Amino acid sequence: MANYRAPLDDMSFLIDEVLDAGTQLGQLPAFAELGVGSELTSALLSEAAKLAGDVFSPLRRVADQQPASCSDGKVSITPGYAEALQQLGQGGWLGITADPAYQGQGLPELYGTAASEMWNSADMALALAPILSSGAALTIAAHGTEEQKQRYLPKMHSGEWSGTMNLTEAGAGSDLGVMQARAVPEGDHYRLYGQKIFITWGDHEACDNIIHLVLAKLPDAPEGSRGISLFIVPKYLVNADGSLAERNDVFPVSCEHKLGIHGSPTCVMAFGESEGAIGYLLGEENRGLACMFTMMNEARLKIGLQGLSIGQGAYQQALEYARERVQGGVPIVQHPDVRRMLLTMKSLIEAMRALLYSESLTLDLAHSGPEADRPAQQARIDLMIPIIKGWLTEVGQELASLGLQVHGGMGYIEETGAAQYLRDVRISAIYEGTNGIQAADLVSRKLGRDSGATMAKVLAAVAATVAELAQSDNDSLLAVGRALSATLEQFQGSTEQLLKALQENPDIALGSSFDYMMQAGYLLGGWQLARAAQVAQQRLAEGADNDFYRQKLATMSFYAEQILPRCAGHAGAVATAAGMLHQYPEDWL
Repeated sequence: MANYRAPLDDMSFLIDEVLDAGTQLGQLPAFAELGVGSELTSALLSEAAKLAGDVFSPLRRVADQQPASCSDGKVSITPGYAEALQQLGQGGWLGITADPAYQGQGLPELYGTAASEMWNSADMALALAPILSSGAALTIAAHGTEEQKQRYLPKMHSGEWSGTMNLTEAGAGSDLGVMQARAVPEGDHYRLYGQKIFITWGDHEACDNIIHLVLAKLPDAPEGSRGISLFIVPKYLVNADGSLAERNDVFPVSCEHKLGIHGSPTCVMAFGESEGAIGYLLGEENRGLACMFTMMNEARLKIGLQGLSIGQGAYQQALEYARERVQGGVPIVQHPDVRRMLLTMKSLIEAMRALLYSESLTLDLAHSGPEADRPAQQARIDLMIPIIKGWLTEVGQELASLGLQVHGGMGYIEETGAAQYLRDVRISAIYEGTNGIQAADLVSRKLGRDSGATMAKVLAAVAATVAELAQSDNDSLLAVGRALSATLEQFQGSTEQLLKALQENPDIALGSSFDYMMQAGYLLGGWQLARAAQVAQQRLAEGADNDFYRQKLATMSFYAEQILPRCAGHAGAVATAAGMLHQYPEDWL
């Protein structure tokens, strides 16, 4: 099994030609001095690809077989992991999109997304460490005092320190309002007591310190989620000059034994088992959940990315196997059903990447674009995040399963490594809010809060692309346009039905929210794939003699023929949500 090889051609094509990052971002004040454009894209992606292929990828199978473990309040991680994370920090990758005022690189999120895709394809368990650390740093940057930013961020961006988020407690799950962790005021700090579970990269010795962000309740706090505050709780306390002081009262109790991502130390963390863990308020009292959502939204984008990343890794291995495995006198890549599976994987991967990169650009525009445009861009990315997290991770599971299926019986044998992709990606539909929660958020909050106005703007952009396709002189694009037009009409009908259901019976709307989320993903992924196909056709019309562009057109045609019809099934389920799904008696289940 060869090491992971980054699909640099498709990544560069999307960033430079389809999204035109040099124009969209390069002229913004925040990025004007960075030289955003094809030269930066090529240099950055090439270096990230080397790290993914040469450093991360060889550790994927090692970590699966030599998982993280916990003993006597200390976590041991997979051999090679510490060195890989140190290389990540030394290369400036941990602060790639962070503020240069705090030792970040200040690059657009679009580039950070591309780099993170490669690392997650190469070894998802290892890539979780920078995802959590950058999310914690982002939360401190958004809500911390200047003193807190100066104290923690430079060393988190350099990789000398890492970060975590501590939300979940045993018996609470996603219902954070019933948490038991408490924080007691003591002078200029607080003492924290309680346990948290499922803490990704909760403890390790790969860096000098770990900055935990912990949700807890103050004495006499309001009931439910309105009474939650957020605290910075360092593994080692930090002196005024930035040097490390004594060990804080926070320790790992155990590492979870998991289905996949074995190399990632998922810890039960104990705070205040003796004198109380010292913590510092981040943001305002009783506003912790709002602060933590800064990190959670960042994490949800990156978890969605994991569905794409694992799909790419699984596809790469399946394609390699299909070209080598001979059956019936020919490589199985020539067998029609294997061809179906591989084309399904390829087309969905390219649609997922196109959607993810497009919305990473939206995130950049929301943060750094023209001031007057930022609210609309923020509304769009808020709408898109549950779709990206939910649809990409659901499809990622399908792709990992197809990759295993291409291997036949050998896929079911652990030695091939095909099964690991399926085991690793399965968590992505669960953590950072299950996909049912993402679907409910999409419909009840993001769609409902403005009566569908933001979704209407997105669909107007889809309609504009459909109109352009209808004017094409290319038969393939004309056919794609017809398929996309019919799918758009179906989705507009689903949207109208759900907006009505939200007013009349929200339970019916929630019952069909998952199908609506999936319908949205397939439509919007197809839209972005069609935009890419338009650019490819334009390059060919200009005289380019490049099979890559011909592949883009062919892949979009396959997607329109074989994948877009899935939307009709989801539309049908949305249309009948008031039927037996809603009426079935609970005690008959």
